[in-house]
Amino acid sequence: MPFVNNNGVNIHYHVEGDGPPLVLQHGFTSSIRNWYANGYVEPLKQSYRLILVDARGHGRSDKPHDSAAYDNKLRVSDVTSVLDELAIDTAHFLGYSMGGRIGFSIAAYAPERVLSLIIGGMHPYDRSGNITTEDRVRNLTGGMEAYVSNQEASSGVKMDPDRRTRLLDNDYEALIAAISASRGIPGIEETITQLPMPCMLYVGEADAFHPGVEEASKVIPGVMYASFPGLDHGQVSMRSDVVLPPVTEFLSSVVQPANIAD
Repeated sequence: MPFVNNNGVNIHYHVEGDGPPLVLQHGFTSSIRNWYANGYVEPLKQSYRLILVDARGHGRSDKPHDSAAYDNKLRVSDVTSVLDELAIDTAHFLGYSMGGRIGFSIAAYAPERVLSLIIGGMHPYDRSGNITTEDRVRNLTGGMEAYVSNQEASSGVKMDPDRRTRLLDNDYEALIAAISASRGIPGIEETITQLPMPCMLYVGEADAFHPGVEEASKVIPGVMYASFPGLDHGQVSMRSDVVLPPVTEFLSSVVQPANIAD
């Protein structure tokens, strides 16, 4: 079970497949396991060397309870530490939700490590979707059982047992620390107008983040933009059947023979 130690914080990762390197970074309350459960790994590993990373505070990575441990630059260094461990200079990057925010942070702080950037369900601006940080903290303070029950009550649908198990595996104090950290990325609004790497954005049209993603798509040079009618934030993350066709089209357009893994 591979880990890399990044200045005292152990970061868990998996490697699957062979080909051009592609980092997969999950969203808040998720883990590496979500990429498998939602049907992304099997299709993508046929053409790419997947580097799946458990973000700090999630999965099998360490879970600090101090919000200072979740600074954007530290999250970026978690990804670059994994790449360093694997002797990979540059990689394609796909991040969803919180993973997308980490992707924008990489574009700001370590753009030389990114071959292309794919961001799902997240914009780069310093504002939330339809829920405030205070609301998220309130939802988590009762622990993960209460958090899952609240999610089920809000949706009116009993949660899939496997997804429920994955959520209950979280450390609620680490999640509170993670969302209490600064969400802004200094200078990002100027940075995204000058991104040096090819970029794709995708989002559900029923996602509260949709307006911000659409706004970003108008200022990122040469961006590929895909939106999915009727799908909300959580639904898009689970719909690899609708997400993968435009994602693989984008990757095929930017992956050059010289980028193929050694």
